[in-house]
Amino acid sequence: MQMSISIATNPPDQEAIYRLRHDVYAEELEQYESRPDGVLPDSIDISGSYIRAYLDKTLAGFVGITPPKSPRYSIDKYFKRNEIPITFNNGLYEIRALTVSRPFRGSQVAGCLMYAAFRWIQACGGEQIVSMGRRDVVHMYLRLGLDLLGQSVKCGAVTYDLLGAEVNAIASRLKQFRSELDRMEKRVDWKLGITFRHPSECYHGGAFFDSIGDQFDDLGKRKSVINADVLDAWYPPAPAAQRALRQHLPWIMRTSPPTRANGLEKIIAKTRYVEDESILAGGGSSDLIFLAFREWLNPMSRVLVLDPTYGEYTHVLQEIIHCKIERFLLHRSNNYRVDLELLKKRLSEDFDLFVWVNPNSPTGLHVPRSDVEAVLRDASRSTRIWIDETYIDYIGIEHSLEKYASKSENVLVCKSLSKVYALSGLRAAYLCASPHQLESLRVITPPWSVSLPAQIAATHALKAHDYYSLRYQETHKLRTHLIEGLNRLGISEIIPGCANFIMFHLPVECESARSIVKKCRTHGLYLRDAAGMGSEVGNRAIRIAVKDEVTNQRMLNILENVLSLQAAP
Repeated sequence: MQMSISIATNPPDQEAIYRLRHDVYAEELEQYESRPDGVLPDSIDISGSYIRAYLDKTLAGFVGITPPKSPRYSIDKYFKRNEIPITFNNGLYEIRALTVSRPFRGSQVAGCLMYAAFRWIQACGGEQIVSMGRRDVVHMYLRLGLDLLGQSVKCGAVTYDLLGAEVNAIASRLKQFRSELDRMEKRVDWKLGITFRHPSECYHGGAFFDSIGDQFDDLGKRKSVINADVLDAWYPPAPAAQRALRQHLPWIMRTSPPTRANGLEKIIAKTRYVEDESILAGGGSSDLIFLAFREWLNPMSRVLVLDPTYGEYTHVLQEIIHCKIERFLLHRSNNYRVDLELLKKRLSEDFDLFVWVNPNSPTGLHVPRSDVEAVLRDASRSTRIWIDETYIDYIGIEHSLEKYASKSENVLVCKSLSKVYALSGLRAAYLCASPHQLESLRVITPPWSVSLPAQIAATHALKAHDYYSLRYQETHKLRTHLIEGLNRLGISEIIPGCANFIMFHLPVECESARSIVKKCRTHGLYLRDAAGMGSEVGNRAIRIAVKDEVTNQRMLNILENVLSLQAAP
């Protein structure tokens, strides 16, 4: 029997709740006088909402929520505000009158209602929660994360304890109950109009702004920080791109860009040897991921992703769209290489989408174009295949699948212009595919999605082939020297990638990656803890961006210092 959780929105809902209120609070607990009509409505000066739980068309229970806009809270009947250690402001919500019908007591109903009330308050932007809990079931409130406030009151045959907590503190506590919430989510028909879980943001690194300051009061602080937790280019953009922005900056800053970035799309098409209609520009690859996946997919969609891979994909698919994700495991014992024969078998299973990051992140490993094409030829034509080639230029643009995608019925290439062209701060990217695959996406692409600085800089960067080719060659040399330096520090398990970053595993005698990353930050070095980026990565994996020669040596010095200190005892 599945439980349904929803907001009481109409008079019949309200009457059923008021009848259950009468049964419990008037007849059973004798807190109110019994009424001939068997209905116990709310006080006229308390406004709010009720969340109801139904089992097989029977009202099993409800819980009330009093918002800050209510003339008063129900606790005002029993306690003076100046004696309560709670700040009464526009962020304070009250959970009240948690009620379960007798046949359903001892079941999951009360817990589901409490969680639903918390999620409703969290989604409304609540900051604090106050409540009165019956002493005989106060353990349930404490388990949720509310704290006793040291005051109580007897009402009828029941003693109530006053409780309160910060919403963020409850959210943090609930992380301990992930498996229980997983089971609850499967059992409950959730109809609250909000997601069962609070939507999370995908972590991309960038913690170095904690030191610089995200209000940009003193950008000079950046000189004391090494931002190796993100994969921005170590070299500057092409000189022509810099000149164009510098010479016309006041006009660029105040002027709206071309609405659809058609000029940029033409330059991309020309440099990639495809038709103009095969290119769709966007404000960074994340912009295109959110645009396309939410257009194509729904919670019933089956999607295959590499594991490990770029976290934005699993975040959007799992946390935003709630797709059915299946993971293609890349094993540490095989240096995270793709088993192409096994992949061919999986792609015969008619997935709605397969996401292939190549070169992959965080490993930096690349599958040659000929091998990729062999897999694509055998894949089901009903499976849309999204190939992310953000780092392909480090190997050579001739390895790109863009021309293949432009003539394909089901393959798209997503290409960021941020990393390899040193334009991360400007946000520009594009999709390359056959025109019919891009048609529906063009319609829903917001106007001005690519800024004017990004369009101008990208058009000049795309023409500077010789400049960037030299930078890519230098990057390979710098990566090799950085790997040699890591080897000298006793780090031997290094993934043989080909992009502007390195993933490695710390020796077993070292502390966890989390601990090492935290200690490096005290020296101004920001690294990426890769522990949560894949099922087989373990807790000693770190990803580090390749920088210029001087900065690479600074990073090695800091790592040597941190590793020697943790080994000293």
